[in-house]
Amino acid sequence: MARRYLFEFEKPLVELEQQIEQIRELARDSEVDVSQQLLQLETLAARRREEIFQALTPAEKIQVARHPHRPSTLDFVQMFCDDWVELHGDRRGSDDQALVGGVGRIGKRSVMLIGHQKGRDTKENVARNFGMATPGGYRKALRLMDHADRFRLPILTFIDTPGAYAGLLAEEQGQGEAIAVNLREMFRLRVPVIATVIGEGGSGGALGIGVADRLLMFEHSVYTVASPEACASILWRDAAKAPEAAAALKITGPDLLSLGVVDEVLPEPAGGNNWAPLQAGEVLREAIERHLDDLLGLKVNQLRESRYRKFRAMGRVLDPSSSETGLPA
Repeated sequence: MARRYLFEFEKPLVELEQQIEQIRELARDSEVDVSQQLLQLETLAARRREEIFQALTPAEKIQVARHPHRPSTLDFVQMFCDDWVELHGDRRGSDDQALVGGVGRIGKRSVMLIGHQKGRDTKENVARNFGMATPGGYRKALRLMDHADRFRLPILTFIDTPGAYAGLLAEEQGQGEAIAVNLREMFRLRVPVIATVIGEGGSGGALGIGVADRLLMFEHSVYTVASPEACASILWRDAAKAPEAAAALKITGPDLLSLGVVDEVLPEPAGGNNWAPLQAGEVLREAIERHLDDLLGLKVNQLRESRYRKFRAMGRVLDPSSSETGLPA
């Protein structure tokens, strides 16, 4: 059996999983009926896994959101999107691989899908810059949004980035300006926009494709103005205080739902989306179709007003000095 990537808080399950595997090997090598013992151990393991993941701290949820095998934008596209055609380039000489997009169908609806894309291993992560888009990526996203607006295609965005790329070349090419233009232009779109935080939603890199009529978020995803490590380094000059910063920033789905930033928190399988990705895909597809049904009945001015209200709520909460957080002003 291939070795599974484990978090520290999952270690209590290791011995139980080893017992389950030993019993399976015994069943394969002999005619002994061990189905009853196997069922009992699997039930116990599932119950313990559910208990562990229901009690995760914000800092532990960040680890789950960053899991290397967590389903990515392209994974979800392959799960529930028919006739997917990826579109490339920002028409200014760049085709950022950290931000992907294209046209596809969900059921009978044609939609535009845009999202951050991380890699599975070091080589792919380097090629996709660890999901951190450059200015060309955000300009590509805006080009695809304009295309969707012209042909009246609903827009679905998938957020999964530690933040926009902050390298010297990106700053020289206008990283801040590219994100700011996206924020402005997404308000004028005449088609429904649904954004989903599928992993880690960090800073302006997430906001660059995050102005939406509906903002969804998976249970163990996080959405934050800055990574807890960066926040702790700025406020306390100590990155080791990241767990305290994570709790104070209110970055988890339930916190953001109560503050009015998120419209719905999508449940994850026990063990996280990486444990049962197909189940996660079904949950996301159902939520997207349900919200699209609601939004397609709204007029353009109603869509724009809903984005404005959502963005104002987001601005109040994502400001680290806001009274909504537990951070020092």
